[in-house]
Amino acid sequence: MASLRLDIVTPDKLVLGREVDYVGAPGLEGEFGVLPGHIPLLAALTAGRLFYKADGRTNWVFVSGGFAEVSGDKVTILAESAEEADKIDFDRAEQALRRAQERVESKASDIDMYRAQLALARAVARLSLRGR
Repeated sequence: MASLRLDIVTPDKLVLGREVDYVGAPGLEGEFGVLPGHIPLLAALTAGRLFYKADGRTNWVFVSGGFAEVSGDKVTILAESAEEADKIDFDRAEQALRRAQERVESKASDIDMYRAQLALARAVARLSLRGR
């Protein structure tokens, strides 16, 4: 069976690099999927859950947004941050969720509401991977 090379890269490191059968990514305009033989594509990503299928299993990764490039049978994810689901510190994610909710609800004039809402979306996406 044909496969894809999936590389998830942040400014600090290669988070994941492996052969996979399928990639599902959180596109800015909606989730999209990539199978071997996909046409070339460059897509913006939103903070959310990326998943890939390999060895008969579905695996999950949080991505903070960024870009996906599909070229040949290779998918490259460029993200500011990314974490495999089994490596997420869910206690820390819950604390980030509470802080972001407090900022959004405070409506204080010194709070950058856009950044607070982005932080809230990232925390919710991370927490949605609990148990996956």
